[in-house]
Amino acid sequence: MMTIVTDVQLKKGAEGEWDAVMRERMEAAKDQPGWVGGQLLRSDREPSRRTIVGTWRTREDWERWHHDPLFAETRRQLDGLVSAPEEHSWHEVVLDVRTSANGGRAPHRKSA
Repeated sequence: MMTIVTDVQLKKGAEGEWDAVMRERMEAAKDQPGWVGGQLLRSDREPSRRTIVGTWRTREDWERWHHDPLFAETRRQLDGLVSAPEEHSWHEVVLDVRTSANGGRAPHRKSA
C-alpha cells in the first residue's frame, strides 16, 4: 500500500467551502479501484491549513483516479480556494493498525 500526504494552505474564509468539496471528492474516491482509506486533517494551530492523507493499493490506482471526471471537476473548484501550491509526499505503508468492525484490532503488515 502507498499513502500520499498532501499539505494545503487555504485562503482565509474558504475553509467551509473547501472542506465540503473535499468531502465530496473523498466520498467519490471510496468507489475507485485501489482505494483503501483517507483522512482530512485540520491543523490545531492554523485553522486554514489542511492535510489530506490518502491510502491506495498502488500509486497507479491513485494516478488513475486523477483521470476521473469527478476528480477533474473538484480540482477546478478547489484550485480557487487555496493560497499556495499543494505539497505532496509519498510513503510506503509498513504497518496499518485500525479498529475492525467487531471492535478488535485489524493489523495489516507489508509482506517482505
